[in-house]
Amino acid sequence: MDNMQNKVLAVVGGKQIFESDVEMALMQLGQRAQNYNNPQGRAMILEQLIANKLFLMDAQKNLYEREPEFKEQLARVKEEMLTNYAVQKAVEKVKVTDDEIQKFYDENPTQFEKGLTFNASHILVDSEEKAAELAAKINAGEISFEDAAKENSTCPSGKSGGALGEFGKGQMVPEFEKACEELEIGAMSAPVQTQFGWHLVKLIDKADGGVIALADVKDEIRQALMGQKQQAAYQSKINQLKILFPVDKM
Repeated sequence: MDNMQNKVLAVVGGKQIFESDVEMALMQLGQRAQNYNNPQGRAMILEQLIANKLFLMDAQKNLYEREPEFKEQLARVKEEMLTNYAVQKAVEKVKVTDDEIQKFYDENPTQFEKGLTFNASHILVDSEEKAAELAAKINAGEISFEDAAKENSTCPSGKSGGALGEFGKGQMVPEFEKACEELEIGAMSAPVQTQFGWHLVKLIDKADGGVIALADVKDEIRQALMGQKQQAAYQSKINQLKILFPVDKM
């Protein structure tokens, strides 16, 4: 943040706390930052920064850093940080090339199959009799499937004529999915019971999903291969270090 815009929010014992300090604290909160990125949340963070500054000044005034207990804690923290740094150094040179990604994609085709997909609409009611009555009216042309859904379906999708959009295998309860598999495109099912009630299912479309394009999974493959290679580099380094520094388990 530009110094001209880096507003001083508080002064504690002559030490300034800037708006950039609050921004940094927000960043360190990760996903929780969204809960604090508002005037009330920022005020809470500022109060915590003021408290931290007060405790730091108290510690410096009382020379706590010279106390043996603090020195022991500092040594442990330093060792932990140095360990993490060494691990980072052990895996930092690991790279995944585009050729390796292509090779993994080519050698594992079944992992990138979309499978069967459906596009369907439904009407959900609380009894088989109600579902059968609506089915008879729809088949007789007295009312359209979409209007029947708008007027009778207890599912929120009823407002849009029962449309559920596209979904893949495993995304719906088994009874509903079975009905979709057995229907011809454009056809409506007999009443189908699930844990939610009784459905009339209309299949809009059904398709073999085909294969997911490499471009759509490239980043996912890169991350997976990176994890594997980093783990291998980590274990290789441990094996080397065990030769340099023998380990005897008691």
